[in-house]
Amino acid sequence: MASISLMKLVLVTVIAVLVSPVVLGQAKPARTRAVVADRDQLGMTCAQILEMSSSDWITQFNEKTNGDDSGKLKTLRAIAVYGKCYDARTARLAASLGKRGAGPLMRARGDFPDFEQALQNFTANALAADDPPADAVKTAYAQLYEKQFRYEFYQSDEKKAVRPPEAAANGSTTATSSKAIPASPAVSPATSSAPAATATASDDANPVTLAKNHFGELLDALPEDKEHQLHAAFGEIVGRSQMSETTRLEIYRYAIFLLEPLSVTPFSAPPF
Repeated sequence: MASISLMKLVLVTVIAVLVSPVVLGQAKPARTRAVVADRDQLGMTCAQILEMSSSDWITQFNEKTNGDDSGKLKTLRAIAVYGKCYDARTARLAASLGKRGAGPLMRARGDFPDFEQALQNFTANALAADDPPADAVKTAYAQLYEKQFRYEFYQSDEKKAVRPPEAAANGSTTATSSKAIPASPAVSPATSSAPAATATASDDANPVTLAKNHFGELLDALPEDKEHQLHAAFGEIVGRSQMSETTRLEIYRYAIFLLEPLSVTPFSAPPF
């Protein structure tokens, strides 16, 4: 019996030795992928990366990444990491809202894909209208803008979800009591006679107005057929009634980013 037990022990040991390399070999690719992903994140978490602006992250990535890749390829890798982290944050936010039952309303969920489709259509036309054509870096940055709009879509619902009930009550109370507030003092003759140019100057300094005017200048510089095509495509985006002024400004700045030449100073910095 002792010899049989010894033979079994030897047999089990031999099988374990033969199987171990196979198991380790199967686990190696997953581990390799994880190491590569961590290397491109420079050992940082997505939260740490997103605390930086995309420009700062790209600069740091290019400085710290070794290898034979050109500066352009490194930049594309950096943007890909930033975009991956952006997607992960958006997915977490959407899942959190879903668990709380505070996700976007049915109508909002239906409207956003239409908005996103209109945005992508304008983006494709705008990048094609660039002369010279947009390079891979600008196209990758355009995708970051689209991720930003998606994140803000869910973020706006998060703000609605966390608004305390008393805030809504106070808001309605304030609105009701405001009717009893005495009227403002009469405007003095000096104030009422202020030139209309003051209002015009104020309107011209409005960020949305500035962006709208510059976007118009960029459109005017295009060939007539491309101008009409882009004007119609852009109208599909901004023609929507349910849009805040903040979002409208971001869309105009995004459109400017797509159309302005790479050789000029950017009209505005990216919002990420």
